[in-house]
Amino acid sequence: MATPDLTVHGAGIFGLSIAWAATLRGARVHVVEKRHVGAGSSGGLVGALAPHVPEQWNSKKAFQLDSLLMAGPWWAGVEAAASVASGYGRTGRLQPLADEAAIALAQSRAVSARSLWQDHAVWEVIPATGADWEPQSPSGWLIRDSLTARLHPQLALKALVRAIEAKGGQISHEASDSAAPQIWATGYDGLLALSEGRSRPMGGGVKGQAATLRFEARNHPQLFVDGLHIVPHADGTVAIGSTSERDWDSAETTDSQLDALIAKARLAIPALTDAPVVDRWAGIRPRARSRAPMLGAWPGRPGHYIANGGFKIGFGMAPKIAGLMADLALDGVDTIPEAFRVEASL
Repeated sequence: MATPDLTVHGAGIFGLSIAWAATLRGARVHVVEKRHVGAGSSGGLVGALAPHVPEQWNSKKAFQLDSLLMAGPWWAGVEAAASVASGYGRTGRLQPLADEAAIALAQSRAVSARSLWQDHAVWEVIPATGADWEPQSPSGWLIRDSLTARLHPQLALKALVRAIEAKGGQISHEASDSAAPQIWATGYDGLLALSEGRSRPMGGGVKGQAATLRFEARNHPQLFVDGLHIVPHADGTVAIGSTSERDWDSAETTDSQLDALIAKARLAIPALTDAPVVDRWAGIRPRARSRAPMLGAWPGRPGHYIANGGFKIGFGMAPKIAGLMADLALDGVDTIPEAFRVEASL
């Protein structure tokens, strides 16, 4: 390709989303991935685009809400350019409520949601019906929200690659000598590189394990039960995840901790009892020290920018982050929220 206007390092969800946003602005984009697309945490299985609870509102929650509301048309645009599906669907979510105190808290959040989410989505308390695809609720009541969406991570990355290439972008293993702006979206490895020579780390990694079961539930909502995500995908599988491990022996090996999650999901939803496991996954998710996405200029390296720290919320945040980072790198327009700035993790 001709000399790029932007080089993006890392073909995970942040890197590919930023590359896509830049191509939509007419930029020539080169994505450099040393391993393979989705080599880090973005190549997982779960794909739960779930909102923060509608209370104690702050800039991070507001940003996520904007990005989740952007997601439908944003992914439709990717699919149109790529001619393949991303697995996106805004199917909502159900959560069981344990007792009267949990019901009261959920009802107060429903009031907040009407103000904060307005008419874009609902958060409500509904009676359990005992349906097969419904978590057992000790109180007999459930939370239902209509904002939660699903996305098949591996299909979504494939769609982004095809969309970028359809617009003339390049994805390869080798970086060029271009003087174009450089965006580093390199996940856990990138956090380690950013931490070199500093008195304290700018972030670290948390291992996650997940699985998919063969079970047709594509038109059903997600379930969130005792910290466990159960996500029906459009390909006739259900994703189960995930663990959060601070210590590990092997970054990409699954073990008995995943077996326990699968057993927990089968207990929560008996319909899954005989559903066969079709895939198992493990990887390291990048978590910035601030616990928010880390965006902005790389300190001391002019022309280099960072997009990292998408711990657990990277796919949900990606549409809006992509636009911000393309604005910054291509046009010098900086609208990054203070809580997300690289300086917040120094």
